[in-house]
Amino acid sequence: MYSLSDFDFELPPERIAQLPLPDRSASRLLQLDGDQITDRHFADIVDQLQPGDLLVMNNTRVLKARFFGVKETGGQVEVLVERVLDNRTVLAQVRASKSPKPGNRIRLADAFDVTTGERAGEFFTLHFEGDVFELIEAHGRLPLPPYIEHTADEFDEQRYQTVYSKEPGAVAAPTAGLHFDQPLLDKLAQKGVKFAYVTLHVGAGTFQPVRVEDLSEHKMHTEWYTIAQETVDAVRAAKAAGRDVVAVGTTSLRALESASQSGELVAGSADTALFITPGYTFKTVSRLVTNFHLPKSTLLMLVSAFAGYAPIRKAYAHAIANEYRFFSYGDAMLLTTTSR
Repeated sequence: MYSLSDFDFELPPERIAQLPLPDRSASRLLQLDGDQITDRHFADIVDQLQPGDLLVMNNTRVLKARFFGVKETGGQVEVLVERVLDNRTVLAQVRASKSPKPGNRIRLADAFDVTTGERAGEFFTLHFEGDVFELIEAHGRLPLPPYIEHTADEFDEQRYQTVYSKEPGAVAAPTAGLHFDQPLLDKLAQKGVKFAYVTLHVGAGTFQPVRVEDLSEHKMHTEWYTIAQETVDAVRAAKAAGRDVVAVGTTSLRALESASQSGELVAGSADTALFITPGYTFKTVSRLVTNFHLPKSTLLMLVSAFAGYAPIRKAYAHAIANEYRFFSYGDAMLLTTTSR
């Protein structure tokens, strides 16, 4: 049994990528297969995939989910939309010197008002007076991760979205997908690699470290996903042909595995609180494209379950020693599961 301290590591601050590279596919790629490490460029992924392999990508789109506002009393407020419930209602984190009460009004971005509803755990229900998506897009700010130190600008608004983003609803990008540009996708298609999509709206909880030493006591954050029958059919076809199902990002993997708990992938929509730790048996995904993850994070535990605890420790040590760039704007890994 592993505990929280087994997933800690020392990361020099200069290894945290603060800006994306000018070209998406110019990132480095650390390939890990068993305990074998190979240093590559991300564009080399074309050579590492075979005709008929299936890339499954998360087509969520990041909302401009951060707002600064003022309460009726004049107090300053910061709001981070966590989830859109319907076209007039959201769940949000609200930071203020004194928490608002139900019925309080908050002026956001000096542009429109919202009314607070009931608490939902750590979140507040906020009622908008107009269409949620239109107001967020017009007046919100892109919510970069907490370890990125600059304020989001127009370049971030373009680069902190995947080129295939489609369905608005995330507050953080599915960052493994940021490495794919259209020319690279075209090369993969020309080779005969197939594509399928899931939607999982990434929540702010993805950045929260685990705070309990006993992992069985951790309460996993919940995220909403949907998988179409078309994607299920593509996965079944790839597996029937003996090809790899390659998840682009831990979010795609989490959606696929959440929908495979019966032993076989099924279409549908649901909330998932699936917490993957070493010992988990993967049911659908055989390879994973992913970035490097935070110490003590559920995502580091997930990749350790996928590729093996000792190989991941070795790979991270190699990446640090060889000056790979870490986290959302950093470099990538290509992992093969140890359970294939």
